[in-house]
Amino acid sequence: MTAKIFRSTLAVALVVLMCSVAVIIGISYDYFDAMQRRQLGDELRLAAAGTEKLGLDFLEGTNPGRYRITWVDPEGGVLYDTRADQTAMENHLDREEIRQALQEGSGSAVRYSATMTEKTVYEAVRLRDGSVLRLSASTATTASLLLGMLQPICVILFIAIVLSAVLSHRMAKRIVEPLNCLDLDHPLQNDAYEELSPMLDKLARQHLQIDSQLKTLRWKTEEFQHITRSMREGLVLLDGSGLVLSINPAAKGLLQAGEFAIGKDFLAIEEDTEVRGAVNRAYLEGSGECLLNRDGRHYRLSAQRIASEGEYGGVVVLTQDVTEQLQAQKARQEFSANVSHELKTPLQSIMGSAELLEQGLVKPEDTRKFAGLIRREAERLYRLVQDIINLSQLDEGAVMPREQVALLPLLRESAEGLAAAAEERQVTLEVTGEDCPVSGVPRLLGEIVFNLMDNAIRYNVPGGRVTACCRKEGAGAVLTVSDTGIGIPPEHQSRVFERFYRVDKSHSRASGGTGLGLAIVKHASQIQGAEIHLESTPGKGTTVTVTFP
Repeated sequence: MTAKIFRSTLAVALVVLMCSVAVIIGISYDYFDAMQRRQLGDELRLAAAGTEKLGLDFLEGTNPGRYRITWVDPEGGVLYDTRADQTAMENHLDREEIRQALQEGSGSAVRYSATMTEKTVYEAVRLRDGSVLRLSASTATTASLLLGMLQPICVILFIAIVLSAVLSHRMAKRIVEPLNCLDLDHPLQNDAYEELSPMLDKLARQHLQIDSQLKTLRWKTEEFQHITRSMREGLVLLDGSGLVLSINPAAKGLLQAGEFAIGKDFLAIEEDTEVRGAVNRAYLEGSGECLLNRDGRHYRLSAQRIASEGEYGGVVVLTQDVTEQLQAQKARQEFSANVSHELKTPLQSIMGSAELLEQGLVKPEDTRKFAGLIRREAERLYRLVQDIINLSQLDEGAVMPREQVALLPLLRESAEGLAAAAEERQVTLEVTGEDCPVSGVPRLLGEIVFNLMDNAIRYNVPGGRVTACCRKEGAGAVLTVSDTGIGIPPEHQSRVFERFYRVDKSHSRASGGTGLGLAIVKHASQIQGAEIHLESTPGKGTTVTVTFP
């Protein structure tokens, strides 16, 4: 802006200077030219009076100086000339001033030299005898005058340019200095030009508006970051070029992105081909999805293209841990398959035995045997259905009323109910411990105790022992069920609480187990808030400890 003001001021000064020089020269030239013509006219009138009175003697006795005097007869012949031989001069009747003087009494004319640097002014007057007396004088033209004054004009012009430049620079600096000193952060505190007041007022209002918008933006940004930081899901925002705009800690951990992932190309951070494909599909088609397996867990990655004001912008990438969901889906499928299989086995036995009885293919002495088989399979089928119903109720997570339950009486009650099964398998069942009340759901506590003791009896050996004990531990209680049975191999111990999981399927079916007892114990303990711990040695026995809070 300073340079622009400087150039403009300097240009104006130069134009004014040139115009002033031109006007001064023009006015001066016109003034001196008019004065010369008047002087020429005055001299002509004096010469005419002398010539009329004395004739040629006057002219010859006159010293005209810088003037030229020519006397022409009425026919245009030159009678006398102060600067040339009249006999050698041509007829002057065609001269403009001569012709005009003969016709009107006086005449004047101006003729320029070939170079236009000199002009001659002619004044003529008709005498009483009809002859014409002409007086002429040469003078410089405007061009000649300019050429003669060129050197002083250049000197003056140079001085004027230097002065104009200095003054223009100072003026521009003085004009711009208040503008450069403006405090744009506090517009209303400036003492500047009055003409800037509307702009400064508007700038102050815009500052207030911008501050308000920035405050809102910061608050929303902090809120967004707080939300994304606490998300279990991974969230990544990409711009239209695939550069990372935002990434939360969950996404950093999953995608193994460093601390300086912001601003980097997402496809350079994540090299998985399926992830690249999902992101590229989002840019091209609007959405993309894939499954990731990282550190033994499963994640669903969804990429969705986002639009802003009708134009497609970047992509938002969301990752969700679906391990439990997939495991639950797999468990449901396995559960359905196991239930179908477990229901099918006793039903086949029942239907086969019933068909043989119906068709009379069974000997009378074997009827009791087949009837007993049907009863046992029906009982097994009933227990299986009952266990499935119990598991379904536990899965529903319904709120159950709690109360204080004494564990020792519950152990004795379950032992009485299982006494016949223990005697049949030649297993000694023992209950020990102290009175320790537990806050819980009586039915679930009964399921835990009964299934643990039933399982210990079923997978025991003839002459074996089952010991159920409860004791206080701090503000809680500990239930322990130990047996001297067949034990569980180490590779199966982590899975025995799964539904329908069997270490030895042939032995399980022979013992009449449904494969759901320990699964019921696990779910019931979780609802109670209890922890289960299993210790087992193959061929020596198993101990299951349930710790209640």
